[in-house]
Amino acid sequence: MLKKRIIICLDVKDGRTTKGVKFKNNLDIGDPVEMAKEYYKQGVDELVFYDIMASASGRGPILDLISRVASQVFIPFCVGGGIGSLEDIRSTILAGAEKVSLNSQAVKNPSLISEGARVFGNQCMVLGMDAARDPSMPSGYRVYINGGRVATELDALDWAKHAVELGAGEIVLNSIDADGTKAGYEIPLTKMISEAVSVPVIASGGGGTPEHLVQVLTEGKADAALIASMVHVDGYTVPGIKSDLEKAGVPVRHA
Repeated sequence: MLKKRIIICLDVKDGRTTKGVKFKNNLDIGDPVEMAKEYYKQGVDELVFYDIMASASGRGPILDLISRVASQVFIPFCVGGGIGSLEDIRSTILAGAEKVSLNSQAVKNPSLISEGARVFGNQCMVLGMDAARDPSMPSGYRVYINGGRVATELDALDWAKHAVELGAGEIVLNSIDADGTKAGYEIPLTKMISEAVSVPVIASGGGGTPEHLVQVLTEGKADAALIASMVHVDGYTVPGIKSDLEKAGVPVRHA
């Protein structure tokens, strides 16, 4: 079994790290630059930085803040939010990101995935997908955009496959139903997408205990687990989580 990655997500609003439940009731929990520095010291495998208001408010990425976070971490760093053009992708990478995550903008302009992959490589292009249970969709899950606020006509499984065909090199799969609940990941959704695509799938939404990570990385077939509340609020540490995963037989990376 390939080694599994632990990825910490910093949701950023107005320059501060924030945390909500199902995309609502967001609270300020700290400075993203200091938090990134601390998690890098703890040995996290990657960091994801989402500007959660950029697309909804129609602006691009905050390059200065991205640059300040990037200066503190020497691991893969992915940035999402408000990236709507090749120029946005270029400036975000120049600010220090290794990867860019396209979510709402990918739905609105799918060719941005293929253009970005052509210019910067598939490994730089990450599809961010927010999906929620919907029995009327073929796969049982509907894609949402603009921070989970706007429903699309896209089926989650179809969109994941199409995005990979376009050139996405990775998928961050976020369950809106599980987001921030700390009650466990959406295993059926994660397993379905992981088995259907040839690129790594990062499970997001619902991680509350190390056991939840074990479940999504084994039963859910995810390549990596994204966490936030566990480390931001609940006192878990990266070394502690990795130790628990190893005890459960899940291979992890060590710095």
